[in-house]
Amino acid sequence: MRYVIVLVLVLILASLFSGLYFVMRDEPGSKRAVKALAVRVGLSLGLFLLLMASYWFGFIPGRPG
Repeated sequence: MRYVIVLVLVLILASLFSGLYFVMRDEPGSKRAVKALAVRVGLSLGLFLLLMASYWFGFIPGRPG
C-alpha cells in the first residue's frame, strides 16, 4: 500500500510540473495546462478516496490508544 501511495504522489507532482511547463511554454489559448492540472486534481481526489477506503477496510491501522 505504501508503494501505491508514493507512486500516486509522484504522479501528482509530475502532473503539477507538467502544468507549470505548459503554462510557461505553450502559446496562448492552449488547453494542455488545463488538462494537466485537471489530471492533478483527479489524482489528488483519487488518492484521498484511496486513503479513506484503506483506513475504512483496515489496510491502514489506526493509532493505538
